[in-house]
Order: sequence, then C-alpha cells, then structure tokens
Amino acid sequence: MNFLIAESFTASFNRLSGLDQKAVKASVFDLQMDPTGNGLQLHRIDKSKDQNFWSARVNRDIRLIIHKTSESVLVAYVGHHDDAYGWAERRRIEAHPRTGAIQIVEVRELVEESVPARPKEKPAPALFARLDDNALLSIGVPPDWLADVRIASEEGFFALAQHLPAEAAEALLEYATTGRLAPPAPKPAIADPFAHPDALRRIRPIADQQELEQALAFPWEKWGVFLHPSQRALVERTFSGPTRVAGSAGTGKTIVAIHRAVKLARENASARILLASFSQPLADAMAKKLLVLAPETGGIVQRITTASFHGIAEQMYQLEHGVRPRIASETVLRERLRTAAANLKGFSERFLLSEWTNVIDAWGLTSLDAYATVQRMGRKSRLGPNQRASLWPAFEAVREALAVERYTTWANVFTDLANALAQRPLKPFDHVVIDEAQDLAPAELRFFAALAPAKADGLFLSGDVGQRIFQHPYSWASLGVDVRGRSHTLKVCYRTSQQIRRAADRLLPAVLRDTDGLEDERRGIVSVFEGPAPEVKSLASAEIEAEIVRKTVKTWLEEGIAPREIGLFVRTTQLVARARAAIAGLAGVDEMVTVPMSSAKGLEFRAIIVMACDQGVLPLDERVADAADEAELDDIYETERRLLYVACTRAREHLLLTGVTPTSEYLADFLQ
Repeated sequence: MNFLIAESFTASFNRLSGLDQKAVKASVFDLQMDPTGNGLQLHRIDKSKDQNFWSARVNRDIRLIIHKTSESVLVAYVGHHDDAYGWAERRRIEAHPRTGAIQIVEVRELVEESVPARPKEKPAPALFARLDDNALLSIGVPPDWLADVRIASEEGFFALAQHLPAEAAEALLEYATTGRLAPPAPKPAIADPFAHPDALRRIRPIADQQELEQALAFPWEKWGVFLHPSQRALVERTFSGPTRVAGSAGTGKTIVAIHRAVKLARENASARILLASFSQPLADAMAKKLLVLAPETGGIVQRITTASFHGIAEQMYQLEHGVRPRIASETVLRERLRTAAANLKGFSERFLLSEWTNVIDAWGLTSLDAYATVQRMGRKSRLGPNQRASLWPAFEAVREALAVERYTTWANVFTDLANALAQRPLKPFDHVVIDEAQDLAPAELRFFAALAPAKADGLFLSGDVGQRIFQHPYSWASLGVDVRGRSHTLKVCYRTSQQIRRAADRLLPAVLRDTDGLEDERRGIVSVFEGPAPEVKSLASAEIEAEIVRKTVKTWLEEGIAPREIGLFVRTTQLVARARAAIAGLAGVDEMVTVPMSSAKGLEFRAIIVMACDQGVLPLDERVADAADEAELDDIYETERRLLYVACTRAREHLLLTGVTPTSEYLADFLQ
C-alpha cells in the first residue's frame, strides 16, 4: 500500500505548537507502521462528499485527516477538531479527468465567496474569455470551476486562484502575464495518478521510516521545493554555454538552482556538481532544501557540494597550497596604503583604498600596462596615463608588502585559483551552479568560470540585479562569461504578496540594465496571492516606535503567526539592540530573527518589521561620507535602496516599516 504525505499536511503541521507537533509525529509514525489505523480511533467524515476522508484522533483536540483507499493512505491535513473536519468537508481528492494527476480540490458549491464579483455597471474585462473548456481542462482546471475561471477579471482572479489546484492557477497566471498557455505536463507512462509530475509537486511518496523522519524533520513549505511551470523548463533544458536565470525577489531562482543541481546529478551517476551561494548561511539553507528534494538515501546528495563563495575557494586554496589563506583585514590594507602613498600628493586615503579594492585587487592587476588599459567600471573620477603611472608604484608596494608578510586578499585568492584552473583540462566539478550571482566580484566570476568545464551545462548562474548590494557593476562578457541569448527572466512571484511586491518594486527602476546590455524587465511580474497592504509609520520618538513595534508583534502572535515566522530587520549591527529592546518580554522572542538588513538574503518570513528607517540610517551616513568619487556615491545610494528592497521582499504576508522623524527619503518612494 502506498503511504504519502501532502504539502497541505506539512503547511498545517507547521502551524501547530511544539507539543502538538510531537504528538502528531507519533500518530503519523503509527499510521505508517499500521495503515489500517488501528489504535488511532479512525472515523469516516460523513459530511464530506468524498467518502475516503477519515479523521484520526491525535489528542483531545487535534485531529489528523487522512484519505484512505484500498491502494493508498494519504496524510492530507492536521488541525484542531472543528478546523480539521471543516477542511475535509470542503474538499475532495481525485484524479483530474484530463491530466490524470491527483488533485486536492475544493468543492465548488461550498466556496461561494470565490465567485468573481459581477459589477452592476461596466464589467471588468475577463482574462481568460478566449480559453475554451478544452484548453482549461488541459492545464488542470477542475470541471466544476471552469465557468468561474472564464469570467474572472484581473482583480477577481487572485481570490479565485487560492481555490484552484496549483498547476492550474500557475498556468493561468503565466497566460495572464505572457498571453501564452503553457503546454501541459506529459502523463507518466504508468497509470498511477500519484506519479503525475503535477501530483508529485504537492504529494510526496514515503518509502520507509527514514524518509518519513526526514519529511517531518525538514517539512517543505508550499513554495519551498516544488517546481512551477515557469521554472520547470529552465531546470530541464540543455544549454550550449553559460546560462543566467534572473527574476525579482520571490520568483524561485534559488529553487531553480537547487533543482538544476539535482537534475544534473540524476542524469549522470558519476557527475560532480558544485552548488554555491554568496554566504555560508545561504549555502546551509540550500543544503537543507537539497536533503528534502533528494534524501541522502538516493545517492544524489553525496555528489553535490554545497558551499559559499569563500568556502569553496578556501577549500581549493588549501588543496593547492597546503595552508589556509591569511586574509588581510581592511585595517591592514589602510595601513599599508598609508605607508606606500606617504609621498603621493593629490589623492585621499579614501580614494586609494577604493581604487585598490574596486580596480587593482578586484581585477588582479599586476603591471602598469594592465592598469593603464583597464576599464574602471563605475568610476567617474577619470585618471589619465600620467596619474595612473604615479599611482602604480604605491599599489605595487602594497602588493609586495602583503606578500612579504604572507598576507593575501580574497580577490587575490580567487584570481590565483582561476589562473591555475584555467590551465587544467580536468576540472574538479562537471557542473557549477551559482545562486546570488549578482554579487559575484570579477575575480570570483573568473574563478567559477575556470572551475566549470567548457561544455554544455557547465556553468549555470541565478541572480537578480535588483538585489546587487555588494558589488560595482561590470561586464561578465569581458571575463568570458557571455550569457547573452541564454538569459531568462522568471515572472511569477511565489513568496511575496501582490501588495508587498508592488510597494517594494517602487524602490527600483522598472527596467534594470547590466553592463553587457542585458535587461531585467520588472514590469509584468505577478504574485500568486494577495494580502494586506504594507504599513509605513513615521514616529516622533524611538520610544513610540518601540511601542508600535511591540503591539504589532503581539497582534501577529495572537493571530497565530509563530515567533520563528517573524523577522525584525535594522540597517546596522549597532541598531539590533534597539530592535530587541522593542520586543523584550514578548512570548517566544528568543525564536524571532533580529538581524541587520545585510543578513536578510535568503531568509523568508510570514511577517517582517523593518525598524529604524531614520534619516542618516538609510542611506547610512558613514557610507555616504566614505564615497571616493561621484560614481561611488551614486552606487552607494543605489545599493542602500536595494538593501531595503531585499529586506522588504523577505515578507510573505505582512510588512511594517518604521522610523523616527525625520525618516529616510526611501520611505516616500515606497508609498508612491
């Protein structure tokens, strides 16, 4: 008998308290051992039109909803007594008559509120009027929902989409944004409705107790692991050269990268794959999702190395030299520059450090000839041949001083490794998959390009130019990574509500263009669900701000949002104390994540507060004062704006921005 778990169960399971979750786990383990449910006090749910729904008693209040046939037992939902019974009474589980995929379908006549509104005056245009029944059935729309889909306007569709099976809602969203109806997924060769690709996105077969333990230890969130139509093609396609996947926050770039790594590993049983991201916490998060997608028992995970950019470089450096790199701190660099440029007139220390970091070290320049010809991307303070010639001895002296003291820099580590790897026909990895690629420095990009074999599917990069907060723009093509013609943009946002996404998008231009001329078009992006509008509050004092933040968090907790599902972001590490003081004493405060905005990458929360958005904090006065030239000042303003964008788009349902008057100029843009 097949034993399966639905994502509707894991979503409801995550909303329970820790004690209730423990009891539910025990009940699910018992059910797997004995699918007949003896000892669980099974009761058929008579009010449900689907007579295969049963309730299992977990404790006095919690009920487990299972769907039981002679061939399968599906763990479908868990909740408090009335909630659990109500969920089952409003649903049926069946194979779609056209696609053959098992679907969890809401009973149409029990969801009257989802019917699109019919205005008394001029009706809003229907989005899908041109699609006939045959087209709608081909993408998985249940037969009893066809009429509602056909009359849905843009506004009404978002309410309707919440009641449709995911594959149908997403195919309709893609049609609404592109005018094209995606081809349906092919039916599997075997006649098992649970084996259909659409069914596998929401229902997971469990082979043994070890897999069940993994499923409950790493429960996949609704949008956490499964692919969607707009993503699947990019995972499965073969690319002739370096490839980039772009898209705004929440469109699933990281999930595409993870699935891509797994797909490459499954296609070739001897392939070695690198899956890398900007920081170690992001790499660790990808490793956890990788375990869910491809359990260790499958032989896939062992051949996929997850690492941060610096982490994999450090490993490679140790293999090459036998020791770990001794990285020079900014303090060391400032001191060596100060000494080397003691007799140099007309250049500030701030300019010299910026020139070293963003030009000399970033591009691995080792000669005056190289410095004389390098394009100083993003630098408006022009330097003629004579100025570069006068500066070069100072930079050369810094490099020599660092070498004598056995110091190096991360840029130099990446450059040296890239040079060594470029000469070797055999590479350590068969495929290299990079997430957060927008923050790759030039030396890092050269390293990963040299690490990847020069073959089809060798290098795959995902990232969003709108979230670039750590690097000056530069040409990828100039370093041999030309993705023109192989760059693709995801348009459907699965993480963030329509209201939050629209507000956050006002912080950025509608079109972002990189140095190679590639454009990221941010118009036409659609979120798959709606929510409350984000709030912005400018307050008279830090005390009033703290009171507002405390009341908001308390309200969210009372509404059932768990402390771990709430994030609190501030601009700097020093402001973390201000944030923690605001929530001190609230239940579960230790589980809340309170971090600087620069640590927000890769995080996801149901609710977020961005605190202390004061004038002088966003953008940060210290960064503005430290700008070496006009171009760097412009870039600082842009990256500070993008930093706020990254923080805001970590929120799924609720977002609050607060600051003490006078507040950041960016808040006015947010409210346009």
